[in-house]
Amino acid sequence: MKNILVTGGAGYIGSHIIELLVKKNFNVFIIDNLSTGHKKLINRKAKFFNVDLSQFYQISKIIKKYNIDSVIHLAAKTNITEAEKKPKIYYKNNIDGTLNLLKVCKQVAIKNFLFSSTCAVYSNKISYAKETSKKNPKGVYGYTKLKGEQMVKKHLKGKKINYGILRYFNVVGASRNKKIGQISKNDQLFKNLSLAAKKKKPVFNVYGNDYKTFDGTCIRDYIHVCDLAEIHVKILLKINTYNKSIILNCGYGKGLSVLEVINEFKKFAKKKIKINYKKRREGDMVKIIANVNKLKNFLNLKPKFNNLKKMVKSSAEWEKKLSN
Repeated sequence: MKNILVTGGAGYIGSHIIELLVKKNFNVFIIDNLSTGHKKLINRKAKFFNVDLSQFYQISKIIKKYNIDSVIHLAAKTNITEAEKKPKIYYKNNIDGTLNLLKVCKQVAIKNFLFSSTCAVYSNKISYAKETSKKNPKGVYGYTKLKGEQMVKKHLKGKKINYGILRYFNVVGASRNKKIGQISKNDQLFKNLSLAAKKKKPVFNVYGNDYKTFDGTCIRDYIHVCDLAEIHVKILLKINTYNKSIILNCGYGKGLSVLEVINEFKKFAKKKIKINYKKRREGDMVKIIANVNKLKNFLNLKPKFNNLKKMVKSSAEWEKKLSN
């Protein structure tokens, strides 16, 4: 395994994965249409192509020319609220784009394929999700990702191409050196709170305080982006070595409520944050926590950022750096 293509490599998660791959001396190639990605996040040692997933022949040409043996497919539209308003764009980008890429990979016969999926594929009635738990996405975004998973299995299973399907829970934080982090405003709790905490008199909207949880707000499992990046690289190496395909939850296996996260941001910012309670959002799950036993058994993981205080500090400090 030598030449790795990362789709969506100019994005938040992709840029962290690329940092690690470059450090490990892989030849890294990036496809990104920069619709949500940012050129300044790209490591200079990676080769970048401004290409869209709809451009079948351009993708095919890159994979053949550079003898790509492994693909990490991250390119997708991910804003849950926007997905409900513009479903056709999400179907085209997340489903049709993935199908295009898979057809190229099959044709060229790469060795490994990692697909970024989401906990939003699970049924809203499940609080603790195992990889085998019922799939019944409530929103458009989750539906497009479940279709992506199904296509990965259908197209790669009998083709001697190892695949890893990684179901992300909620990704937060930034790199230790504050060199890369989340730039796009895509309606995520930690990002929104980091922005609010910079203001003199922060006001924050909470969507729903009547959920059946201990404090009435939604509960999520969060994972730091640096730990998630390491998971990608380790899984890629392992499926390559053992010629194995696998589906894994990527979280820490513990739930935090919206109010718990807000209270930690208050402590960090040393400010009072005024809360405006709004009605529930379409597509939001009540509570979802990852069962990560399979992940731990597969990788023998030792996460470095499995701590709310660390995650808040990392997110808030990155946001401060962005505004300087």
